[in-house]
Amino acid sequence: MSTQVHGRGLSGPTRSRRLVPAAVAVGAALVLSAATATPLDPAPRQAAAADGAKVLTVAVAQSVDSLSPFLASRLLSTSVHRLMYEYLTNYDPKDNRAIPGLATKWESSPDKLTWTYTIRSNSKWSDGQQATAEDAAWTFNKMMTDEGAATANGSFVSNFEKVTAPSPTELVVRLKKPQATMTALDVPIVPKHVWEKVRDFSKFNNDKSFPVVGNGPFVLTGYKADSYVRLKANKSFWRGSPKFDELVFRYYKDQDAAVAALRKGEVSFVAGSPSLTPAQASALKNADDIKVNDAPGRRFYALATNPGARARNGQKFGDGDPSLLDERVRHALFMAVDRKTIIDKVFQGHAVQGEGYIPPRFSPYFWKPSAGQELAYDPAKAAQLLDQAGYKTNSSGKRLGKDGKPISYRVLCHATDPNDKAVGQYLQEWWSKLGIGVTLDCLDNVSDPWLAGTYDLAFDGWSVNPDPDFVLSIHTCAALPATPKDVGATDNFICDKRYDELYARQLAEYDPVKRAAIVKQAESRLYDLGYMNVMAYPNAVEAYRTDQIKSIQTMPSAAGNIYGQDGYWSWWSAVPADSGGSSDSSSSTGVVIGGIVAAVVLVGAGVFFVMRRRAGVDDRE
Repeated sequence: MSTQVHGRGLSGPTRSRRLVPAAVAVGAALVLSAATATPLDPAPRQAAAADGAKVLTVAVAQSVDSLSPFLASRLLSTSVHRLMYEYLTNYDPKDNRAIPGLATKWESSPDKLTWTYTIRSNSKWSDGQQATAEDAAWTFNKMMTDEGAATANGSFVSNFEKVTAPSPTELVVRLKKPQATMTALDVPIVPKHVWEKVRDFSKFNNDKSFPVVGNGPFVLTGYKADSYVRLKANKSFWRGSPKFDELVFRYYKDQDAAVAALRKGEVSFVAGSPSLTPAQASALKNADDIKVNDAPGRRFYALATNPGARARNGQKFGDGDPSLLDERVRHALFMAVDRKTIIDKVFQGHAVQGEGYIPPRFSPYFWKPSAGQELAYDPAKAAQLLDQAGYKTNSSGKRLGKDGKPISYRVLCHATDPNDKAVGQYLQEWWSKLGIGVTLDCLDNVSDPWLAGTYDLAFDGWSVNPDPDFVLSIHTCAALPATPKDVGATDNFICDKRYDELYARQLAEYDPVKRAAIVKQAESRLYDLGYMNVMAYPNAVEAYRTDQIKSIQTMPSAAGNIYGQDGYWSWWSAVPADSGGSSDSSSSTGVVIGGIVAAVVLVGAGVFFVMRRRAGVDDRE
């Protein structure tokens, strides 16, 4: 799946997982000329045109899994939530440092078990009510006491002992043990007076009544499944109103159609699925009034094996091939994958070769296997491992399972991702030389078979947040679903006691250098288990119309992505092409941060805990 992934595309915050697919400006010119509704967007837009509204439309290849911040895990969904709701802290778009969000400052007790946040007094909900510490306390307490509310982001509060709001501007969190993510709690804070009316958080998708009350830079005003998400600029947002009046994310199942819409000016931005193909990017670079952004991404692209789906109650389910329970088989399969060919032939250089679980963009946590540990491309050794595991070939060269039948693996594939299909064809070629068959199961929505455990392998990927905690948490035993009927935060049903111990240690370590070392040990353990084969770290390849968007913030500023950021900077900062004044092309567009950072209370020995998960809540992608 892909935190886009998956996005479950599967973004807790961003998860971005692409469990599910992966998984919008009608520019001013289009809006002015649009007289009727379209199949993709049945809501007529003449009203906005008549008002001279500036509409930014982003073409996306991922659909929404839920508009509830308690349930969503796809990159698109969690990206929308960052626009709708404030988090306690945010990330500096220049370098990912933790900066104020709903909280203006924070400090810890000497034992680091009590954290006190000062909640800003100039943030209001879109219905006019004041946002207070009570809203934050209620949000966290609901996640702590309601399993449904903890579906997407429960790992953030599992170590919380007590959360209170002594005053409207004071939030106090008491921990059971130290937790290094206290300045990286990527949890949307919701209005208590609205959400306390929800009866079943496991089923409420927040998509029936509009506008949806929020306090972020945009207000959700409309939604149609597998079609569009519409948001309106929040004119009273404390950091300042967005420059575009309206923001629309429009879903395209066919990426070529999305690119064609960009060429015609029907959309202003194309994110890809999750990136543009090399051919599309090359063609758009020569197009008039279009800029291609090609920068190191925050995603990893992987192949995951079914480790035997199970729930926390010990019950097993699904029908993954039993041969994959043997570590030697998993290692053999990955040693028969030529990563260099994938980079050169599929991504055509718009990616770097995959190794560890966290992309090199997040250098403190980037890990590489040692020479003796690396599962390097070696088909001959892969065949030897399969023989040693007892999976021999017959006279026809077919590799046989313990039941005497030829082994043939089902590989879940995202129908909207051309990379999955291209790599899948290579897998068929490479693994056939081992005597193993491959059937590509390319679906619009891979979530159902993934959650049911009815697959053998699957293309996977997540958008990783600056702090690695979330993307690491989805492989813990605690992330498994409570029962086979439930949905857990797990990415791939992995449950390993040694890995869990390392995860717990990194979470409790405040020293950034020591914590990074433990995170790398956890990555090493995950690599050795062989359940996840990270093949590539794709670039963020996206494009926008310069005759509709004058400037827009990338993250990081020097060379970063626009879509799926750890924050709301891109869409909040975007300047319409027909607006007056000057603006930089792709870096800062007036993001007010420097003076605010000074207000932050540094903790302990002056350490800023800057990093945190959930495209990614890519999310997943």
